[in-house]
Amino acid sequence: MGDELRVLFIEDSAEDAELEERELRKAGYNIRSCRVETAKDILRALEEFDPTLIISDYSLPRLNGMDALKIVRPLRSDVPFIFVSGTIGEERAIESLKSGATDYVVKSRLGSLVSKVRRALAEVDERARSRLLEEQVRQAQKMEAIGRLAGGVAHDFNNLLAVINGYSELALTHLEDGHRVRPQVQEVLAAGQRAASLTRQLLAFSRKQTTQPVRLDLNAVVSNFQKMLCRLVGDEISLLLHLEPNLHRVLADAGQVEQVIMNLAVNARDAMPKGGRITISTMNVELEKGASPLPMASKGGAHVLLAVGDTGTGMGPEIRAHLFEPFFTTKESGKGTGLGLSTVHGIVTQAGGSIQVESEVGRGTTFNIYLPGSSTESTPVERPGAAGTPARGSETVLVTEDQENVRRLVSIILKESGYRVYEAGGGAEALKIGEDHQGPIHLLITDMVMRSMNGAELARLMKHTHPETKVLFMSGYADRSLQEEGLLDTHGGFLQKPFTVEVLRQKVREVLEG
Repeated sequence: MGDELRVLFIEDSAEDAELEERELRKAGYNIRSCRVETAKDILRALEEFDPTLIISDYSLPRLNGMDALKIVRPLRSDVPFIFVSGTIGEERAIESLKSGATDYVVKSRLGSLVSKVRRALAEVDERARSRLLEEQVRQAQKMEAIGRLAGGVAHDFNNLLAVINGYSELALTHLEDGHRVRPQVQEVLAAGQRAASLTRQLLAFSRKQTTQPVRLDLNAVVSNFQKMLCRLVGDEISLLLHLEPNLHRVLADAGQVEQVIMNLAVNARDAMPKGGRITISTMNVELEKGASPLPMASKGGAHVLLAVGDTGTGMGPEIRAHLFEPFFTTKESGKGTGLGLSTVHGIVTQAGGSIQVESEVGRGTTFNIYLPGSSTESTPVERPGAAGTPARGSETVLVTEDQENVRRLVSIILKESGYRVYEAGGGAEALKIGEDHQGPIHLLITDMVMRSMNGAELARLMKHTHPETKVLFMSGYADRSLQEEGLLDTHGGFLQKPFTVEVLRQKVREVLEG
């Protein structure tokens, strides 16, 4: 019956143990057995033999069956323990079941042994599946809670970074090259930009990034990325590609897929300090809903498998259990942020996919990413280019933001760029300005998350008095309602905090001219 069944016989009669083993072999079980008679030998067998089934006599010359059960249960609570005895009566049998025995068989009726073993092993499998399901639920809840925390931290932190980086940029535009404080301001801006990179990874983990999914050919993405990956991993590591022809398309953001591949390649490189091999492969797969190796929430149907494997040090189960948690790392202090794999998890999950890890210590690691196949015909979205687009204007802009320092920054940048700017600290104040203003309001720039009224509601209400007004949303993270309700179009409409001065100017022009 496939896998080996390791049977520990606690039995003083070799003939009886052989007879019982023969019954199991006749039923098709692949048996490896061990026979013991003493408490000392039971303990050694539990450690070295590691049985998957225990069959014990009840009356032994040097050991009582109940004593044997008391030795086994604290150490192997899930291993089926079946008494097979000629002396066990109904009263003793009931007592043994209450004490933790799985079942009992009278030796004169050995024909029932196989059916009781089958039932006991089936119950073990069912308990294992239930534990796995419970662990998946706990892990999903844990990751969701961490994701909410990460998204909230990133939102607040990005408001601060928008101010730090924005005013640093503005200061640099007014400082001559030889000014004595210019290098210090440049250092502040560089640190702010590094911090912004960390928050982007937190947003990817918490699945709150703005994405532009298109129908992608993963083979093309991997092939186009190959040269850069070779430079990234170095000469001591070979990179092999196994790409399936006629691969299904997937609906995903190209930049995010490249980020996934790069993060996994870097992770593989760091696991092979003395060199090795990274293998990237793609494959069309058909999956049943909820089937292993996918998590329980995964959808079935046509999927594309993207696998990134290495010949590195591998990982044990204690590390795999925390692998996708943000800031968890096994690298030395200062060698990594602990956000690479959590970013991968967030990107894959946001794309509707699943990720599974196969790894053993000393035998390498493979990350298997399953993305739903896309049958929808569409063309990639073209992003407007910056070349030749004027960064200045004279239109009227209403800036609505409940964080005063961010609001002032945006207003200063736009006023310096020639715009006529009004400021509002919230939705009600913005609507009042709209009612009082006689001329057109060409653009509303509004934060998505505000205390009294969110940006989406403000944009809808503003259309009643100023239907001509275009809208540019901004936020420390991408609110899903933007995409779900169609508030983001393919020409822009969303500004991710923290932003550079030039990105703000460019995005304003894109929306006004779009």
